[in-house]
Amino acid sequence: MIKKLIILLILLFGYVTIHAQNTFVSVKNTHFTRNNKPYYYIGANYWYGGMLALEKDNSRGKERLKKELDFLKSKGVNNLRVLAGSEGRGLVNGVERVKPSFQPEQGKFNPDILEGLDYLLFEMGKRKMVAVLFLSNNWEWSGGFLQYLNWNKVISDSTMQSKMSWDGLRDNTSKFYSCAPCKDDYNKQLNLILNHKNKYTGRTYINEPAIMAWELANEPRPMRTSAVDAYKEWTSSVAAYIKSIDKNHLVTLGTEGIMGTDESAALFAEVNTPAQIDYLTLHIWPKNWGWFTGTAINDQLPQVISKSDAYIKQHEVIAKQINKPLVIEEFGLPREDHSFDIAASTKSRDEYFNSIFKLIKESKLAAGPIAGCNIWAFGGTARPIPGQLFWKEGDDFMGDPPQEEQGLNSVFDSDTSTWNIIRSFSQTLNTR
Repeated sequence: MIKKLIILLILLFGYVTIHAQNTFVSVKNTHFTRNNKPYYYIGANYWYGGMLALEKDNSRGKERLKKELDFLKSKGVNNLRVLAGSEGRGLVNGVERVKPSFQPEQGKFNPDILEGLDYLLFEMGKRKMVAVLFLSNNWEWSGGFLQYLNWNKVISDSTMQSKMSWDGLRDNTSKFYSCAPCKDDYNKQLNLILNHKNKYTGRTYINEPAIMAWELANEPRPMRTSAVDAYKEWTSSVAAYIKSIDKNHLVTLGTEGIMGTDESAALFAEVNTPAQIDYLTLHIWPKNWGWFTGTAINDQLPQVISKSDAYIKQHEVIAKQINKPLVIEEFGLPREDHSFDIAASTKSRDEYFNSIFKLIKESKLAAGPIAGCNIWAFGGTARPIPGQLFWKEGDDFMGDPPQEEQGLNSVFDSDTSTWNIIRSFSQTLNTR
């Protein structure tokens, strides 16, 4: 009798262990799996999600967060891309950055900031949602690489704080990959985040099922051809380092794709080939890349869709070649006539989103590598302030970071037509 009981307990323990392991998203060739089932998703960028619970006003903080997560879940969204922690304080590249900061001064961390991320992951876990957490930033709006360079005296205070030219920004940011103390500082923050214990779940982040993947940074680029070799070494070594610490979660680079890898398909394929990189990402920015000009977006929409289609399919070929999933994790479009008015039409955006969702659906039907996407970006219940273009401290966070016009690319909870399309495709993707 005792022997049978022991066997039963062993079997039960094994089942629980396997079941727990299966809650993590994994990769099988060009597909994601979750709970032993194919995992496809239409997700959202929610970079500020880990900061909401830090609000002292509960209605603007935890209550807003829970309301927005419920809203997203009701629309079929169960995957969110979130900033893990920001660096430094004050102006950077002439603009405000995200506040409050996880590392306000070099080597001095504010662990209380991670309690906001703890709460987000706790609430996401209750809703069976998962997060992709990016660990730093190629761009200025959360401190990122420029802040590490400034702390280590590679760029001066005046250079970092003033508005740089595009060439100046490229010259400066590209130095990160050859700055040994900068990379050491990055690793210190990485270690703290990965080994942090969630206040609400009692689990360290490396054991947190509500996390799907770690992303090295938001859009890490070599920025200059001269930095390519150092960039390749950094991306592969950091991915391997994360894997040595965390055996549960996926790792990806967070690149824009070919556009962000010296405009070279070969380089994009090469940096994504190491075994420690689990899947590929691409971002699409028609406005920033000059795929349309002026404010008459609808008139130029056919060429925007055509260029986006070609860009995605170019990466799909590479994903097949290296046998890994592909995620379209950033894409956005302003409202009609480039308006920031919440009442302005989203007709062109809806058509654009629809065209990308169709490619994901077609890839699934053909057993292709496109496994999901994250729209840019969820603005939730926030609203643009009439007559004020840029974020100021104390304003509600929305999908547009501080350096961008508030309301530029945000998809608010009131954008009913957009959410109807998202919900419809999400249901289709999750139907066998």
